[in-house]
Amino acid sequence: MATTTFQLRGEYIALCDLLKLEGVADSGGQGKSMVAEGLIKVDGAIERRKTAKIRAGQVVQAFEQSIKVVAG
Repeated sequence: MATTTFQLRGEYIALCDLLKLEGVADSGGQGKSMVAEGLIKVDGAIERRKTAKIRAGQVVQAFEQSIKVVAG
């Protein structure tokens, strides 16, 4: 599984926006759809809130990609 690091610019980022910025989804809409289908995990648990606030220290998993979120 490939792991990347995402550096926050604020307190948090919406999950669908993170997926778009990291290239997991082509658009925010596609990211929301992926979350709704149960394809995304946050800290090992399936996340179904499309705009869940992802904060530093959390890990998002999508398919074969893992995104570690760190403080900016």
